[in-house]
Amino acid sequence: MANRFNAFTIVIAIVCLAVGAAVGMLTTRSTAEAASRAARTADGRPNLSGVWQANNEAYWDLEAHEARAGAVTQPGVYPYAYARAPAAPVLALGAAAGVPGSLGVVRGDGQIPYKPEALAIKKANGENWIDRDPELKCYLPGIPRAMYMPYPFQIVQGTDKIQMAYTFSNAARTIHLDKVEGPPDDTYMGHSVGRWEGNTLVVDVTNFNGKNWFDRAGNFHSPSLHLVERFTPLSADAIQYEVTIEDPEVFTRTWQIAMPLYRRLEANVQLIEYPCIEFSEEFMYGHVRKQPLVKRWEGETMIIDITRKVPEGDRFYEWYRR
Repeated sequence: MANRFNAFTIVIAIVCLAVGAAVGMLTTRSTAEAASRAARTADGRPNLSGVWQANNEAYWDLEAHEARAGAVTQPGVYPYAYARAPAAPVLALGAAAGVPGSLGVVRGDGQIPYKPEALAIKKANGENWIDRDPELKCYLPGIPRAMYMPYPFQIVQGTDKIQMAYTFSNAARTIHLDKVEGPPDDTYMGHSVGRWEGNTLVVDVTNFNGKNWFDRAGNFHSPSLHLVERFTPLSADAIQYEVTIEDPEVFTRTWQIAMPLYRRLEANVQLIEYPCIEFSEEFMYGHVRKQPLVKRWEGETMIIDITRKVPEGDRFYEWYRR
Protein backbone atom coordinates (compact mmCIF):
# COMPACT_ATOMS: atom_id res chain seq x y z
CA MET A 1 0.00 0.00 0.00
CA ALA A 2 2.81 2.36 0.91
CA ASN A 3 4.58 1.60 -2.37
CA ARG A 4 1.40 2.41 -4.29
CA PHE A 5 1.04 5.69 -2.39
CA ASN A 6 4.67 6.63 -3.11
CA ALA A 7 4.30 5.80 -6.77
CA PHE A 8 1.11 7.85 -6.97
CA THR A 9 2.87 10.80 -5.29
CA ILE A 10 5.75 10.61 -7.75
CA VAL A 11 3.37 10.56 -10.73
CA ILE A 12 1.52 13.62 -9.38
CA ALA A 13 4.84 15.46 -8.87
CA ILE A 14 5.96 14.67 -12.43
CA VAL A 15 2.63 15.86 -13.83
CA CYS A 16 2.86 19.10 -11.82
CA LEU A 17 6.39 19.74 -13.05
CA ALA A 18 5.33 19.10 -16.64
CA VAL A 19 2.33 21.41 -16.33
CA GLY A 20 4.50 24.10 -14.69
CA ALA A 21 7.07 23.88 -17.46
CA ALA A 22 4.34 24.06 -20.09
CA VAL A 23 2.78 27.11 -18.43
CA GLY A 24 6.21 28.77 -18.23
CA MET A 25 6.83 28.11 -21.92
CA LEU A 26 3.39 29.44 -22.83
CA THR A 27 3.93 32.56 -20.72
CA THR A 28 7.32 33.24 -22.33
CA ARG A 29 5.91 32.55 -25.77
CA SER A 30 2.85 34.73 -25.16
CA THR A 31 5.06 37.65 -24.04
CA ALA A 32 7.21 37.34 -27.15
CA GLU A 33 4.13 36.98 -29.35
CA ALA A 34 2.49 40.01 -27.72
CA ALA A 35 5.54 42.09 -28.59
CA SER A 36 5.50 40.77 -32.14
CA ARG A 37 1.77 41.55 -32.42
CA ALA A 38 2.30 45.25 -31.64
CA ALA A 39 0.43 47.33 -34.20
CA ARG A 40 2.27 48.11 -37.44
CA THR A 41 2.05 50.96 -39.90
CA ALA A 42 1.70 50.44 -43.64
CA ASP A 43 5.50 50.53 -44.03
CA GLY A 44 5.96 47.82 -41.38
CA ARG A 45 7.16 50.04 -38.53
CA PRO A 46 5.77 49.67 -34.99
CA ASN A 47 2.73 51.95 -34.72
CA LEU A 48 3.14 54.07 -31.59
CA SER A 49 -0.01 56.12 -32.22
CA GLY A 50 -2.31 56.38 -29.23
CA VAL A 51 -2.70 57.97 -25.81
CA TRP A 52 -0.01 56.94 -23.31
CA GLN A 53 0.94 57.64 -19.70
CA ALA A 54 3.73 56.77 -17.28
CA ASN A 55 2.84 55.11 -13.98
CA ASN A 56 5.64 55.79 -11.50
CA GLU A 57 7.03 58.41 -9.10
CA ALA A 58 9.63 59.98 -11.41
CA TYR A 59 7.46 63.10 -11.52
CA TRP A 60 8.46 63.83 -7.91
CA ASP A 61 12.08 62.66 -8.01
CA LEU A 62 14.05 60.61 -10.55
CA GLU A 63 16.27 59.16 -7.82
CA ALA A 64 15.23 56.63 -5.19
CA HIS A 65 13.77 58.40 -2.17
CA GLU A 66 11.74 57.85 0.96
CA ALA A 67 8.25 59.23 1.33
CA ARG A 68 8.34 62.83 2.52
CA ALA A 69 5.88 64.99 4.41
CA GLY A 70 5.77 67.54 1.62
CA ALA A 71 7.60 68.99 -1.35
CA VAL A 72 8.43 71.90 0.97
CA THR A 73 9.37 71.03 4.54
CA GLN A 74 10.89 72.65 7.60
CA PRO A 75 12.62 71.29 10.73
CA GLY A 76 10.36 69.27 13.00
CA VAL A 77 10.68 68.29 16.65
CA TYR A 78 13.79 66.20 16.01
CA PRO A 79 16.81 67.19 13.86
CA TYR A 80 16.47 64.31 11.39
CA ALA A 81 15.48 64.35 7.74
CA TYR A 82 12.66 61.84 8.31
CA ALA A 83 11.21 64.02 11.07
CA ARG A 84 10.83 67.20 9.03
CA ALA A 85 7.36 68.76 9.03
CA PRO A 86 5.37 70.19 6.12
CA ALA A 87 6.16 73.88 5.63
CA ALA A 88 3.42 76.48 5.98
CA PRO A 89 2.59 76.76 2.23
CA VAL A 90 1.52 73.09 2.08
CA LEU A 91 0.49 72.41 5.67
CA ALA A 92 -3.23 72.81 5.02
CA LEU A 93 -3.12 70.05 2.39
CA GLY A 94 -2.23 67.39 4.95
CA ALA A 95 -1.34 64.01 3.49
CA ALA A 96 -2.29 65.19 -0.01
CA ALA A 97 0.87 67.34 -0.03
CA GLY A 98 3.16 64.39 0.71
CA VAL A 99 5.72 62.94 -1.68
CA PRO A 100 5.42 59.17 -2.28
CA GLY A 101 8.53 57.04 -1.96
CA SER A 102 10.15 55.42 -4.96
CA LEU A 103 12.86 52.98 -6.00
CA GLY A 104 13.86 55.51 -8.66
CA VAL A 105 14.28 55.29 -12.42
CA VAL A 106 18.00 56.13 -12.68
CA ARG A 107 19.95 53.16 -14.01
CA GLY A 108 23.23 51.88 -12.60
CA ASP A 109 23.94 53.03 -9.05
CA GLY A 110 20.75 55.11 -8.99
CA GLN A 111 22.62 58.39 -8.47
CA ILE A 112 22.60 61.41 -10.78
CA PRO A 113 26.32 62.25 -11.30
CA TYR A 114 26.34 65.96 -10.52
CA LYS A 115 29.43 68.12 -10.48
CA PRO A 116 29.94 69.49 -6.95
CA GLU A 117 28.86 73.03 -7.82
CA ALA A 118 25.80 71.75 -9.70
CA LEU A 119 24.81 69.51 -6.79
CA ALA A 120 24.72 72.60 -4.55
CA ILE A 121 22.31 74.24 -7.00
CA LYS A 122 20.15 71.12 -7.08
CA LYS A 123 19.87 71.12 -3.28
CA ALA A 124 19.00 74.82 -3.24
CA ASN A 125 16.36 74.18 -5.90
CA GLY A 126 14.73 71.52 -3.74
CA GLU A 127 14.71 73.75 -0.66
CA ASN A 128 13.15 76.58 -2.69
CA TRP A 129 10.85 74.41 -4.80
CA ILE A 130 7.80 76.62 -4.38
CA ASP A 131 9.64 79.64 -5.81
CA ARG A 132 11.75 77.98 -8.49
CA ASP A 133 10.06 74.97 -10.12
CA PRO A 134 9.07 75.92 -13.70
CA GLU A 135 6.07 73.58 -13.41
CA LEU A 136 4.42 75.87 -10.84
CA LYS A 137 4.57 78.71 -13.37
CA CYS A 138 3.05 76.51 -16.11
CA TYR A 139 6.14 76.79 -18.27
CA LEU A 140 6.53 74.16 -20.97
CA PRO A 141 7.75 71.02 -19.18
CA GLY A 142 10.60 70.08 -21.51
CA ILE A 143 11.87 66.63 -22.39
CA PRO A 144 12.09 64.14 -20.75
CA ARG A 145 9.93 65.59 -17.95
CA ALA A 146 6.85 65.81 -20.17
CA MET A 147 7.01 62.03 -20.70
CA TYR A 148 6.44 61.06 -17.06
CA MET A 149 4.26 63.83 -15.65
CA PRO A 150 0.99 62.42 -14.26
CA TYR A 151 -1.00 63.40 -17.33
CA PRO A 152 -1.69 61.49 -20.55
CA PHE A 153 0.02 62.43 -23.80
CA GLN A 154 -0.79 61.50 -27.37
CA ILE A 155 1.40 60.17 -30.19
CA VAL A 156 0.32 60.62 -33.80
CA GLN A 157 2.71 58.76 -36.10
CA GLY A 158 3.29 59.57 -39.74
CA THR A 159 5.87 58.46 -42.28
CA ASP A 160 8.21 61.46 -41.98
CA LYS A 161 7.01 63.06 -38.73
CA ILE A 162 5.81 61.92 -35.33
CA GLN A 163 3.77 64.42 -33.35
CA MET A 164 3.51 64.29 -29.56
CA ALA A 165 0.90 66.38 -27.74
CA TYR A 166 0.96 66.76 -23.96
CA THR A 167 -1.83 67.67 -21.56
CA PHE A 168 0.25 69.95 -19.35
CA SER A 169 0.59 73.50 -20.65
CA ASN A 170 -0.65 72.40 -24.11
CA ALA A 171 2.94 71.39 -24.85
CA ALA A 172 3.85 69.61 -28.08
CA ARG A 173 6.82 68.52 -30.10
CA THR A 174 7.56 67.12 -33.53
CA ILE A 175 10.02 64.29 -34.07
CA HIS A 176 11.51 64.70 -37.54
CA LEU A 177 12.27 61.45 -39.34
CA ASP A 178 13.36 63.30 -42.47
CA LYS A 179 16.13 65.83 -43.08
CA VAL A 180 15.36 69.25 -41.65
CA GLU A 181 17.28 72.41 -40.88
CA GLY A 182 18.17 73.15 -37.28
CA PRO A 183 15.84 75.37 -35.23
CA PRO A 184 16.28 79.17 -35.26
CA ASP A 185 16.55 79.28 -31.46
CA ASP A 186 16.76 77.12 -28.35
CA THR A 187 13.46 76.21 -26.71
CA TYR A 188 11.93 74.52 -23.67
CA MET A 189 11.00 71.38 -25.65
CA GLY A 190 14.20 71.13 -27.68
CA HIS A 191 14.65 69.91 -31.25
CA SER A 192 13.90 66.22 -31.91
CA VAL A 193 15.34 64.21 -34.82
CA GLY A 194 14.45 60.52 -35.01
CA ARG A 195 15.40 57.34 -36.82
CA TRP A 196 14.40 53.69 -36.67
CA GLU A 197 16.77 50.99 -35.46
CA GLY A 198 14.77 47.83 -36.07
CA ASN A 199 11.66 48.10 -33.89
CA THR A 200 13.13 50.90 -31.75
CA LEU A 201 12.51 54.59 -32.40
CA VAL A 202 15.70 56.48 -31.51
CA VAL A 203 15.40 60.25 -31.01
CA ASP A 204 18.21 62.80 -30.62
CA VAL A 205 17.01 65.89 -28.74
CA THR A 206 19.10 69.07 -28.59
CA ASN A 207 18.73 72.87 -28.57
CA PHE A 208 17.29 73.30 -25.08
CA ASN A 209 17.17 76.71 -23.44
CA GLY A 210 18.26 75.26 -20.08
CA LYS A 211 15.28 76.56 -18.08
CA ASN A 212 13.64 73.22 -17.32
CA TRP A 213 13.87 70.81 -14.42
CA PHE A 214 13.71 67.02 -14.59
CA ASP A 215 11.35 66.68 -11.60
CA ARG A 216 10.00 68.35 -8.47
CA ALA A 217 13.14 67.52 -6.47
CA GLY A 218 15.16 70.27 -8.14
CA ASN A 219 17.12 68.09 -10.58
CA PHE A 220 18.03 70.36 -13.47
CA HIS A 221 20.13 70.77 -16.61
CA SER A 222 21.83 73.47 -18.67
CA PRO A 223 21.39 74.54 -22.32
CA SER A 224 24.05 71.94 -23.21
CA LEU A 225 21.64 69.07 -22.53
CA HIS A 226 21.68 66.31 -25.15
CA LEU A 227 19.22 63.42 -24.95
CA VAL A 228 19.02 60.13 -26.80
CA GLU A 229 15.57 58.62 -26.33
CA ARG A 230 14.68 55.03 -27.22
CA PHE A 231 11.06 53.89 -27.65
CA THR A 232 10.82 50.08 -27.89
CA PRO A 233 7.39 48.35 -28.01
CA LEU A 234 6.98 45.70 -25.32
CA SER A 235 3.49 44.80 -26.52
CA ALA A 236 0.59 46.51 -28.25
CA ASP A 237 -0.10 48.41 -25.02
CA ALA A 238 3.33 49.10 -23.49
CA ILE A 239 6.51 50.88 -24.60
CA GLN A 240 9.91 50.68 -22.93
CA TYR A 241 11.17 54.28 -22.69
CA GLU A 242 14.89 54.83 -22.13
CA VAL A 243 16.84 58.09 -22.12
CA THR A 244 20.59 58.67 -22.15
CA ILE A 245 21.35 62.10 -20.66
CA GLU A 246 24.46 64.14 -21.40
CA ASP A 247 25.23 67.63 -20.10
CA PRO A 248 28.93 68.38 -19.49
CA GLU A 249 28.12 71.66 -17.76
CA VAL A 250 26.17 69.92 -15.00
CA PHE A 251 27.12 66.22 -14.89
CA THR A 252 30.41 64.38 -14.68
CA ARG A 253 29.30 61.68 -17.16
CA THR A 254 26.31 60.46 -19.14
CA TRP A 255 23.56 58.66 -17.23
CA GLN A 256 20.28 56.92 -18.04
CA ILE A 257 16.70 56.66 -16.92
CA ALA A 258 14.23 53.97 -17.99
CA MET A 259 10.55 53.19 -17.45
CA PRO A 260 7.56 51.67 -19.23
CA LEU A 261 4.83 53.80 -20.79
CA TYR A 262 1.31 52.37 -20.86
CA ARG A 263 -1.49 52.82 -23.38
CA ARG A 264 -4.68 54.31 -21.99
CA LEU A 265 -7.32 51.74 -22.85
CA GLU A 266 -10.55 53.60 -22.17
CA ALA A 267 -12.91 53.44 -25.15
CA ASN A 268 -13.33 57.22 -25.28
CA VAL A 269 -9.83 58.26 -24.15
CA GLN A 270 -8.68 61.69 -25.31
CA LEU A 271 -6.56 64.56 -24.06
CA ILE A 272 -8.47 67.00 -21.87
CA GLU A 273 -7.14 70.54 -21.69
CA TYR A 274 -5.43 71.46 -18.44
CA PRO A 275 -5.42 75.29 -18.52
CA CYS A 276 -2.58 75.76 -16.07
CA ILE A 277 -1.69 79.20 -17.44
CA GLU A 278 -4.95 80.56 -16.04
CA PHE A 279 -4.52 78.49 -12.88
CA SER A 280 -1.10 79.99 -12.14
CA GLU A 281 -1.97 83.65 -12.77
CA GLU A 282 -2.55 84.51 -9.10
CA PHE A 283 0.60 82.62 -8.08
CA MET A 284 2.65 84.46 -10.71
CA TYR A 285 1.19 87.95 -10.64
CA GLY A 286 -1.04 88.25 -7.56
CA HIS A 287 1.61 90.09 -5.58
CA VAL A 288 1.78 92.93 -8.12
CA ARG A 289 -1.94 93.64 -8.10
CA LYS A 290 -2.98 96.86 -6.39
CA GLN A 291 -5.35 94.71 -4.32
CA PRO A 292 -4.24 91.04 -4.24
CA LEU A 293 -7.14 88.61 -4.53
CA VAL A 294 -5.70 85.95 -2.25
CA LYS A 295 -4.60 87.22 1.15
CA ARG A 296 -6.24 84.90 3.63
CA TRP A 297 -7.69 81.41 3.89
CA GLU A 298 -9.80 80.23 6.78
CA GLY A 299 -10.87 76.64 7.38
CA GLU A 300 -12.41 74.79 10.30
CA THR A 301 -9.13 74.14 12.05
CA MET A 302 -6.64 76.75 10.82
CA ILE A 303 -6.29 80.25 9.43
CA ILE A 304 -3.56 81.12 6.97
CA ASP A 305 -2.67 84.77 6.34
CA ILE A 306 -0.62 85.37 3.21
CA THR A 307 1.92 88.17 2.89
CA ARG A 308 3.35 88.49 -0.59
CA LYS A 309 6.59 90.26 -1.41
CA VAL A 310 7.85 91.81 -4.62
CA PRO A 311 11.60 91.36 -5.26
CA GLU A 312 13.38 94.63 -5.84
CA GLY A 313 14.64 95.86 -9.21
CA ASP A 314 15.98 93.27 -11.62
CA ARG A 315 15.31 90.43 -9.19
CA PHE A 316 11.61 90.86 -9.92
CA TYR A 317 12.12 90.12 -13.63
CA GLU A 318 14.68 87.39 -13.04
CA TRP A 319 12.12 85.40 -11.05
CA TYR A 320 9.98 85.02 -14.19
CA ARG A 321 12.96 83.99 -16.34
CA ARG A 322 13.92 81.03 -14.16
